[in-house]
Amino acid sequence: MAKLTTIGIDLAKNEFALYGLGPKGQCGWKCKVRRKQLLNRLAKLAPCTVAMEACGSSHYWARTIQAQGHTVVLLPPQHVKGYLRGQKNDYNDAQAIAEACEHGRIRPVPIKSVEQQDEQMLHKLRRSVSNERTRMSNRLRGLLAEYGVIIPKGIAALRRELPLALEDAENELSTWARQLLNRQYRRFLEVEQELAWYDQEVERQAKADEVCQRLDELPGVGLMVASVLKGWMGDGQQFQRGRDAAAALGLVPRQNSTGGKEVLLGISKRGDPYVRAQLVHGARAVVSRVDQKSDQLSRWIQRIKAQRGVNKATVALANKLVRMAWVIIARGERYRPLEERMAE
Repeated sequence: MAKLTTIGIDLAKNEFALYGLGPKGQCGWKCKVRRKQLLNRLAKLAPCTVAMEACGSSHYWARTIQAQGHTVVLLPPQHVKGYLRGQKNDYNDAQAIAEACEHGRIRPVPIKSVEQQDEQMLHKLRRSVSNERTRMSNRLRGLLAEYGVIIPKGIAALRRELPLALEDAENELSTWARQLLNRQYRRFLEVEQELAWYDQEVERQAKADEVCQRLDELPGVGLMVASVLKGWMGDGQQFQRGRDAAAALGLVPRQNSTGGKEVLLGISKRGDPYVRAQLVHGARAVVSRVDQKSDQLSRWIQRIKAQRGVNKATVALANKLVRMAWVIIARGERYRPLEERMAE
C-alpha cells in the first residue's frame, strides 16, 4: 500500500467509509470498517492527516484519533459538498472529504474539548426546556380559548390568569376540564422550575469564567449571551479578524454581484441561528434605549437608526458586538469605550 498523506472518513452510526490519498493526490486505498474497528485500523497506519465532516460525534473521534498521533481536520459539511463527484455513496463522500482537506482553502472547525461540549450541552438542554415551556403555554392558552376564556400572550400573563380562570365559577369550564387543565398547569410550573435551574447554572458558570466576565462588559451582552457566544467561538483562533467571525455568524450582507456590479442584500444568516438570535436580542435592547445617551457608540447607533431604521441599526450593532467579542476572546483584551481610550 502506498504511503498515505490524507484520509477522509465518512462518519455514520455503525459503518465508516475510509478513503486515502497519497502524496500526489492519487488514491491509496479505500475500505469500510465497523465502529469498534476504526481506531485499531488507524493505529496501524503511519501518522497522517485525518479529515472528517464536523457533526455531533466528530469532536469525540477527533480527540481520540489525535491521541494516536494523527493530525485531525474537521470540515464544514456545506463546503465539502462541492467536492463530491459522481453518485452519492459512502466512498464518494469520503473521497470528497479527503480532497477538500487536500485543497486547504476551507476554514476548519476547531475541535472542541470535553469541557466545551459540556457547556454546549447545558445550553442545548436549556433551550429545549425553554421551547417546551413555550409549547405548553401556547397549548394551555389555546385550550382555554375553546371555552371562551382568553388569556393575553406572555408567560407572566398565563401564570397570573390561569389560576383565576380555574377558580372562576362563571365561565364555561366543566369540572373535568378544570381537572385536566390543573394537571397541565402543574406540569407547566415544573418546567418553569427546571428552566430556572438551568438559568442559575448558566449564570453560575459564567460568573466563574474569566472570559465570560470580560464579555459581560460589552453593551447588550449579559452573562447568558456571553456564555453562548464563548461556547460558539471557542478561543477565536480559527478567525483571522473580527469580520470573519461576524461573517461566520451570518451578520454580514448577502451578495449577488456579477460583472463588476455589486449587489448587497439582507444578512446571509449563516452559522448558528440561536447564537445570532441571542446577539440580535441583546443589540435590540441597546438600540431601544440609545436615544437617552450621548456616548460615541450611542451616537453611532443613533445615526444609523435615523438613516436606515431600527432593524438595520440593531443588526449593525450585533455585527459590531461580534467583532469586539472576537478581540476580547482571541486577544485577551477588555472592552473599553472610545471615550476611555481617547482620554489616555
